[in-house]
Amino acid sequence: MATAFKQDVREITEAEWQVRVDLAAFYRIAAIHRFDDFLYTHISARVPGPDHHFLINPFGLGFDEITASSLVKIDIDGNILSESEYGINYAGFVIHSAIHAAREDAHYIAHFHTADGMGASAHKEGLLPISQRALGIIPKLSYHDYEGVALNLDERERLVADLGDTKQMLLRNHGTLALGATPGEAWSGIYQLESACSVQVRALAGGRDNVLIAPEAAQDEVRRQQQARPKAAQAREGSKPHHQLVWDAVLRKVQREAPGFDS
Repeated sequence: MATAFKQDVREITEAEWQVRVDLAAFYRIAAIHRFDDFLYTHISARVPGPDHHFLINPFGLGFDEITASSLVKIDIDGNILSESEYGINYAGFVIHSAIHAAREDAHYIAHFHTADGMGASAHKEGLLPISQRALGIIPKLSYHDYEGVALNLDERERLVADLGDTKQMLLRNHGTLALGATPGEAWSGIYQLESACSVQVRALAGGRDNVLIAPEAAQDEVRRQQQARPKAAQAREGSKPHHQLVWDAVLRKVQREAPGFDS
């Protein structure tokens, strides 16, 4: 199995190392769920500190091969700051650098090219209100029109403008994207979006006329519930924040099914 040059851990701060471990786990959980696209999509994480440095996958390793020490550190201009026998995917740099630079809350960003994600992104009506999962996403989902392979730096401005203050996006004719302040928030966002896209693709297999759109009253109720989650529900979920519970579960699953990411 190919391995990238492993960054000397003595050169990495404790805070950066924790981000590397979490990001490597993110790649592994994406591979477990088959959200990867061989070598062609990417997840990034901001490096703690005043500089807008971020970590991304070495272009040449599959998601299931990523380790904490093999991740590549780059700056906002795409300069590689850590030694690696691999480079980076330039389109990944264009997309991720734009969002990391513009959004302080974008500590983790996931962008995927799954068949279902691309399928839903190509639907002219966008994400349809046909599942409970979609209903929770639609009020806070943004869209970015396809401009070709993301190799043009001037697309970054339009991408950021379309993203606005949202944390989930469908890139038209392209795929899905989600960001978060924590790995758990970013994973929750991309997992929920991918799942909603899969439901839509399967439902539309029977034809658009046979798809049941959720009643307007129900859509309104979900929006209200999203804005003010009942205290009784919160109390019964335990003392840890929801996204921390999610990430703890991710780490346990990755340790069981894809160990070695934290090396």
